[in-house]
Amino acid sequence: MSKKSIYGLIIALLIPVLCYLWLKSASDTAVVMPRHYLLDTVIESVVNGKQKSDSIWHTTKDIRLVNQLGDTVNLYDQKGKIIILDFFFTSCGSICPRLTSNMVKLQQAFIKGGDARKKQVDTTIVQFMSMSVDPVRDSVPVIRDYANKMGVISDNWWLLTGNRDSIYNFAFEEMKVDKFSQEPVSPDFVHTSRFVLIDKKMQVRGYYNGLDSASLLKLAKDVGYIMLEKDRTKKSEVFTQIIDLSWLWLLIAVLVTGFVYYFSSTRQKN
Repeated sequence: MSKKSIYGLIIALLIPVLCYLWLKSASDTAVVMPRHYLLDTVIESVVNGKQKSDSIWHTTKDIRLVNQLGDTVNLYDQKGKIIILDFFFTSCGSICPRLTSNMVKLQQAFIKGGDARKKQVDTTIVQFMSMSVDPVRDSVPVIRDYANKMGVISDNWWLLTGNRDSIYNFAFEEMKVDKFSQEPVSPDFVHTSRFVLIDKKMQVRGYYNGLDSASLLKLAKDVGYIMLEKDRTKKSEVFTQIIDLSWLWLLIAVLVTGFVYYFSSTRQKN
């Protein structure tokens, strides 16, 4: 075989290999989606002779409360939307006003057209919720006044009050606000700076320090990632085509055959 034929064969082999390496590099540098936090159980099964593990993540249970407008609402009324949730009480003189102010800034990020004066927020993406941990004193008129004072836009933000036991059970059993953090949270009084991110499937996807700008920036980015997240139960045909390397070997065979034929024909002519 001549040198030209050898070079052609090398090129024919390098092209698909380089394509494969590029695809692999792109997948390795892909965006890391917000993780799931609350694991209910792991189901072990055998599929086609191989051991398979399926993680069952905790789905937040529904809760029924009253918002600042006096409307009785359910958490599941917002199914299909991303939820950012925190806990507060109106008589708090320490962190709660700062938490609410930071939540206001997050809400303003979704104002249509970027004009804060118009106060027309996009209500289709995120629902903000703030649950009072002192619902006995935080009646509907009290939380309404607090909302107006803090600049809360009611279009997609509920300040919630209701049964104390229901709120506390929700905080500890469903949100697990005392987990994954060094911040102590008393079971007798939920006083925490944490913002909780809940995805469209009502599963917890993140905890953030509502007083820390870097943590809030990460929260905003994670909202964007979840907005673009694909349903893993639906197979992507494009991704299947990429990982199915049968096309790669076919391409190699065609290129090698073509180069060999080309150089053989050139050699015969010479």
